[in-house]
Amino acid sequence: MDANQRTFSNPFSMDENCTNCSKLCAARERIVHGYGDVGAEFLFVGVSPSEGAEQTGVPFTGDQAGRRLQEILRDLGFVRSEPDAAEPDIQNAFLTYLTRCRHPDREPTDTEIDTCEPFLNSEIRMINPQLIVPIGQRALDALAIDYTTYRPGSLSIEELHATTLRGRGFELLPMINLTAQTDEETNAFVTHVLENVFSRDYRQTKGRQSR
Repeated sequence: MDANQRTFSNPFSMDENCTNCSKLCAARERIVHGYGDVGAEFLFVGVSPSEGAEQTGVPFTGDQAGRRLQEILRDLGFVRSEPDAAEPDIQNAFLTYLTRCRHPDREPTDTEIDTCEPFLNSEIRMINPQLIVPIGQRALDALAIDYTTYRPGSLSIEELHATTLRGRGFELLPMINLTAQTDEETNAFVTHVLENVFSRDYRQTKGRQSR
C-alpha cells in the first residue's frame, strides 16, 4: 500500500454525486468507485456494480460473484481477509468498473460506459498498473479498443480466459464473468498467474513497500 494512501475506498476522491447519466442516477442507490491499493500492479475491471457491491459500496463484494473474486485474490496473495469481507484487506490489486452506477433492470448502455470512461482512465493513469484484468466480454472489448491494437470484436473472452495479451504499456489477463465461471476456469486463471505471470518480472512488490 502506498505510504500516502489513507483509505482503500475511492482513494482518489472521485465524484460521489456524479449526475452525468440521468437514467442511472435515477435508479442507483449509490456510486461505487474503485477500491484498493493505489500502488497496485494488478487492476481488475468489471462492467458495473452488482446489487451486493452497491449495498456495501465496495467493488466485487456482497455476493457470490464477489466471493469468487475474493477467493482468487486470496489465492494470489492479494488479500489477507476472508472472501466475504465487505472491506477486503487488499494489497497489490485495485478493483473497479467501467461504470460506477447500477441499474436494477439492465446492463449499462454503450453511451453510459463512454460517459463514465474518464473515471477509469484516471485510475489507470494514476495507478499505472502492469497488468489489467478485464472481467467479462464487455470489459475486454472496452479495454482492447482503448488500450491495444486489436480490432473491435476480434477477441473472445472464452478463448482468452487465463491467458496474457500485450497492451499499450501493460498486459491484459482476460477473465470470464464471475457469475459464469466454473471452478475449473477459476483454477485455470489462478494457475496461469502463479505459473506464467509471477514467474516473470511480477514479484508482488510494488504494492507492499510500506508493509
